[in-house]
Amino acid sequence: MAAPDPDRFAVHRAEVADGVELAFVREGVGGQPLLLIHGYPETKRIWWRNIAPLAEAGFEVIVPDLRGYGDSALAPDDVYDPGTYATDLHVLVHDVLGHATCVAAGGDLGGVVLYDLGLRFPGVVERQCFFNSVPPILPEQYAAAGLDADLGASTAAAADYFIRQGTDAAGLAAELDTPERRRRYIGEFYGHRFWGAPGSFTRDDVDFMTEPFADGDRLRAAWAPYELATGNRTPALVPELFRTNPIPTLVLYGPEDHVVPASHNARCAVAFERCIGPFVVEGAGHFLQWEQADVLNRSLAGVLLVDR
Repeated sequence: MAAPDPDRFAVHRAEVADGVELAFVREGVGGQPLLLIHGYPETKRIWWRNIAPLAEAGFEVIVPDLRGYGDSALAPDDVYDPGTYATDLHVLVHDVLGHATCVAAGGDLGGVVLYDLGLRFPGVVERQCFFNSVPPILPEQYAAAGLDADLGASTAAAADYFIRQGTDAAGLAAELDTPERRRRYIGEFYGHRFWGAPGSFTRDDVDFMTEPFADGDRLRAAWAPYELATGNRTPALVPELFRTNPIPTLVLYGPEDHVVPASHNARCAVAFERCIGPFVVEGAGHFLQWEQADVLNRSLAGVLLVDR
């Protein structure tokens, strides 16, 4: 299989906040607006297998790099949190591109931002897809459903990165002091850490995914959500993660995931009031949109594409 081409899609740019310019791909203009939100350790490149098929299916596919990631600008005020990411995306989709509504999909951090976006800006997200992400913080509802309090990684060994990035980001950044070391570190998430199904990423694929993280400032910015989760950073906006979500939501889960536990589906069934599924996607792990791209593409076209 040919190596992924970073220039396959045109990259556009738009200012969404003072000093913050987002880079984004936009294909299928005129179709149903579909916002695809990447997570960590990802950029918009994780959606490279989805963009063209979804545009052909009838979507206007909008795929940004979050602030501080990929080709987007670093935040001059060092503000990185789910509410701020969501606000950036709302400005991009609603104010810049002129869409009153959209549908959306996201995994990992992208799922958290997705959850926040729909609640922070009611009526903007019509339908959504949430996969292999962190369910919202709803302890009472989960307890009532008989779910325990464990929201951590599926194995303790898989959580070391979380602790280090959240509590010693400066020290870790100092160790990863060359582009090669930074890329090797990110490459571990696509390899021996088994976030994805074995064999899902070739050497060329890993090179493609890690290249945007060669820059030290961008890698450091990408750890901000982990600092938030461990209490070592204060969010500019309180995240919308403490109430159930009324938006019709397709929930998917790739079981070959050593960081998001299998309780994901049970929690999502509680968190999303109009949950479709949850469904298990065999052969996929954390990077479901890449590992089982055809399955996700068909699912989004079948559930999120609405008559206009």
